[in-house]
Amino acid sequence: MAKALSSHGAGSPVYPVMFAIGACHLLNDSLQAVIPAMFPILETDLGLTYTQLGLIAFVLNMVASVLQPVVGYISDRKPMPFALPLGMTSSFLGIAGLAFAPNYWLILVSVMFLGFGSAIFHPEGSRVSFMAAESKRGLSQSIYQVGGNSGQALAPLISAFILVPLGQRGAALFLFVAAIGIFILTRISFWYKERLAQEKLQKQKKSILSSLPEMTRKQVGIALTLLLVIIFARSFYVTNMTSFYIFHLMETYKLTIQQGQLYIFLFLAVGAAGTFFGGPLADKIGRKNVIVLSLLVPIPLAAVLPYVPLFAVAVLLALIGFFIMLSFSVTVVYAQELVPSKIGTMSGLTVGLAFGMGAIGGVVIGMLMDAIGVYETMVVVSILPIIGLVGLWLPKDQKINAAH
Repeated sequence: MAKALSSHGAGSPVYPVMFAIGACHLLNDSLQAVIPAMFPILETDLGLTYTQLGLIAFVLNMVASVLQPVVGYISDRKPMPFALPLGMTSSFLGIAGLAFAPNYWLILVSVMFLGFGSAIFHPEGSRVSFMAAESKRGLSQSIYQVGGNSGQALAPLISAFILVPLGQRGAALFLFVAAIGIFILTRISFWYKERLAQEKLQKQKKSILSSLPEMTRKQVGIALTLLLVIIFARSFYVTNMTSFYIFHLMETYKLTIQQGQLYIFLFLAVGAAGTFFGGPLADKIGRKNVIVLSLLVPIPLAAVLPYVPLFAVAVLLALIGFFIMLSFSVTVVYAQELVPSKIGTMSGLTVGLAFGMGAIGGVVIGMLMDAIGVYETMVVVSILPIIGLVGLWLPKDQKINAAH
């Protein structure tokens, strides 16, 4: 792969790399998807409480979220091409431990390995996507992020068709997924190393943020703060849907685990489609416009979701999933363009925060469900998208481009 890809000029998009890193993102996130997919199994077989399940999600996502900006910052100073297969190797070890862990505490250790692998993969994978994109940043980031969202969308299918019939040991099948990821990422790493040698991108870039006027630095800080609030609201809500909404479907609508997971799959699969279309749409109509659209549409839909009959649930889940994920890749590119000298740091900050908010959300939602009940928690969470309205105050794309 490395030799074939080296013929691509530095000024044109490198589509093979764009699609390869997107495929690896799918593999990486499908490994992480095993965790929420196991929740109904662990709740039944090990008798875990909702709070304990929330703590599992917390450990996985917090390790990933805390380390992602650190990895991004380090790689901005010294890029690490071969960190990519190293991260996937950590995930391989995590899956091996998860499949055979005999108790709750070893499960927590295993998900730490998965979180560490994710923390390494995401900022470096996003950097590869950015380097391969050239003028197609929205499209490239969409291809990259839709790979990850597609991997996450597999969680309910993993639960319904692998873990329910095979139990915890069924997770061992995903060792093959990790091995494939290690192989592909090793090939991508050779291209990454060649690209750095050709362009010396990181060494040639200066810290644009530090050279901006004081007012502009303040505007960048405010914009990043607003962006992080948006990511908080979205991640908290999506964590509820992917990890805990299944219990609402089972309790309120009397669905089986398999039936309920198909509804979760619908939400995630249509959300992955939204992620894909968001990037190219942002290339055409602007990053902020797509972010605002993604925030406004889900508000009324999420608000009525807990109250509708089952036949309307699928329609609302599809619409909410599509629009709420429309801005997933766009927020990453928006942050990268706010501070273009810190590509890895911005990717680690935005995607890492998504994991972190998912971690906190998992614990809070689990505790709420234990304290006030499943249905009542769904009602509380349904108003979260309103927080995303802060996106109306984001700077316009033209203002960001003019500043740089």
